[in-house]
Amino acid sequence: MTKPYLSIQGVRKTFGKFVALKSIDIDIQKNEFICLLGPSGCGKTTLLRILAGLEQPSSGRIVVNDRDVTTLPPAKRNFGMMFQSYALFPNLTAWQNIAYGLQSKKMSKKDIEEKVREILALIDLEHVRDKYPSQLSGGQQQRVALARAIALSPDFLLLDEPLSALDAKVRLKLRRELRSLHEKIGITTIMVTHDQEEALTMADRIVVMNNAEVVQIGSPEEIYEKPNSPFVADFVGAINFLEESVFQGSSIGEDRLFAIRPENIHVMEPAAEYSLKAIVQDMEFRGSFYRVTLQLVNRQKGLLPQVVTIDLSVKQTHRLGLHREKQVAFELPLENLISFDRGLETKKAGSG
Repeated sequence: MTKPYLSIQGVRKTFGKFVALKSIDIDIQKNEFICLLGPSGCGKTTLLRILAGLEQPSSGRIVVNDRDVTTLPPAKRNFGMMFQSYALFPNLTAWQNIAYGLQSKKMSKKDIEEKVREILALIDLEHVRDKYPSQLSGGQQQRVALARAIALSPDFLLLDEPLSALDAKVRLKLRRELRSLHEKIGITTIMVTHDQEEALTMADRIVVMNNAEVVQIGSPEEIYEKPNSPFVADFVGAINFLEESVFQGSSIGEDRLFAIRPENIHVMEPAAEYSLKAIVQDMEFRGSFYRVTLQLVNRQKGLLPQVVTIDLSVKQTHRLGLHREKQVAFELPLENLISFDRGLETKKAGSG
């Protein structure tokens, strides 16, 4: 594999007796977009602050392009950072906010003018150059903050929950814009988020964290389709964990914990001899699909404790005539089952 551009080596951080990070090792390639994903308090923001030099690790090293930057102050690290709050200067226009860092670099007025114009064009904000932050929408403020972060051509870009203050529609638009901008300028980017959809749609690789440690690193597809623990499966996307009773007395569920995504469960019509039977317990309309909750039944015992959720297109839901209390038959395709060691069973998203 290519030599990493940014290497986090055995980074540990403690605050008194509290362990915020336990020996973190991550190698990041040049121009890669990495998302640090995990629940609140898992250590992802602490790690970002250590990369920025705003916190010192208790042990371990940060190496950028073969240069050990562990003890360097923030000003000597050549990174751009964008906070959740944007932190724009309220008394400066959009143009002045972007130019601020360039002026401290003693660049000529002509070069600054050219650079700011170029960046405003890149983020499509030339029309607001003379407006103050209070006159800008949340999305525009976010883009100005991003422009300011990349104006100095940093070695890497650190983003701390950059979209969380925006409403859903603006968030979706800016998610695409941020990813597109990353592809245009090609800058190594590390973004902290607790939003799994954000990570799945934006990252080249996702670093899933829980309880101060890295639990899995992989592409969005790997993290979603091949989670290495019940925690990752539960935290990234919807999942059904299957009780042993589903396997109706066979030994298949004894030593392994099985799970399946809602979209991979097939409703069968007509029912087959091997299909599982269930009663529709609830139906949730999600716009483009229905999330249907089923409770398993069998002839001998009636209702079973196993409940599964299944995602069906609106068209299929209507065609099947689904409604509460209706009995349906379904199958769990073997190729879509995800399995874990039973010893990992307690490690689900709610328990981290």
